[in-house]
Amino acid sequence: MYSLLLAIIYIAFISLGLPDSLVGSAWPVMHTDLQVPVSYAGMITMTIAAGTIVSSIFSDKLTRKLGAGLVTALSVLTTAIALFGFSTSHSFLALIFWAIPYGLGAGAVDAALNNYVALHYASRHMNWLHCFWGVGAALSPYIMSYYLTSGQGWNSGYRTIGILQIILTFVLFISLPLWKQKNLPETQKKVAAKPLSFKEILQLKGIPAILIAFFSYSAIEQTAGLWASSFLVQIKEISPEVAASFGSFFFLGITFGRFICGFIADYLGDKSLIRIGTGIAFVGVLLVAFPTDIRLVALTGLIVIGIGCAPIYPAIIHSTPENFGKEHSQAVIGIQMAFAYVGTTFMPPLFGLIAAKFSIGLYPLFLLVFVIIMFATTEKLNKIVTHKKKASH
Repeated sequence: MYSLLLAIIYIAFISLGLPDSLVGSAWPVMHTDLQVPVSYAGMITMTIAAGTIVSSIFSDKLTRKLGAGLVTALSVLTTAIALFGFSTSHSFLALIFWAIPYGLGAGAVDAALNNYVALHYASRHMNWLHCFWGVGAALSPYIMSYYLTSGQGWNSGYRTIGILQIILTFVLFISLPLWKQKNLPETQKKVAAKPLSFKEILQLKGIPAILIAFFSYSAIEQTAGLWASSFLVQIKEISPEVAASFGSFFFLGITFGRFICGFIADYLGDKSLIRIGTGIAFVGVLLVAFPTDIRLVALTGLIVIGIGCAPIYPAIIHSTPENFGKEHSQAVIGIQMAFAYVGTTFMPPLFGLIAAKFSIGLYPLFLLVFVIIMFATTEKLNKIVTHKKKASH
């Protein structure tokens, strides 16, 4: 039963990634069909992000009331309905409307699933599960591309992903009895008497540090991925075709890195994985910034940043029950997710403004600032947790 549920969770993580890259892959055609400017994509992604942030914050209350399994099933169902809504939309306003449940479903399932895995499974599974998320995120553009090139339109692409989500929803509802594990240690059965308020969560020792760290990680990942190609073309004078492929290699570095980390995660531990990942990302940023005409140095640097980013997100999530207590982990993970989405949503556009006003050459410096902040805040958390453990003995 343990293995069967784990297999279902792996499939669920692929499903989590499927909708994440759909808007970007389909938008070049969508905005033409809908007769709106290219820039309007930002309104859709911001609406999705807003829904995701809200549902992440309230995930603790939802999960306590309904359970992780039911929250996951209902959230995937909500996302599936939103995808079908996209597939039937023929106006921009309709897309904005359906973007609301799109985001609400994504945030709740992300927080619920990550906390469930952090509580009940080893660190290696957290890395491999997030690797599987990358598989889903990489797969959906190919599905969309098939429908666009075959002349069936972007609506059909959304419909197909929606059908896949409906199938997963059916599997999740059937699997609900598996989520109620009866043989868990007593320490894992204990939960706080009531859900924590946002103010109460912020009062937990170490919370400001980990929220800033999570925000910084998301700023690094999304800014690095979004602006990589533009930096390579404008500053390193690399052809757009080569730059585009290496921009995607950054995400492949994350996916491959998480696959490898799965084999060593239980041996090294979450704290070491975060430190090693941050160090590798630091080296990658230096390679991107290195003033040389040898273009392979910057291209290699991007892949190295991706490999460095790989273990950080899963390790921070997996260490949450240990750092803040199993009874608080769902609430903390929900807020962590919310801060991650804020970083994802606002930091790449902020760098875009900086690049427009000054120079896109500031790209590695922007990344370096957040790498340093992330290192400082995670180390501060380590000290707080160590002090807390010593005080309890």
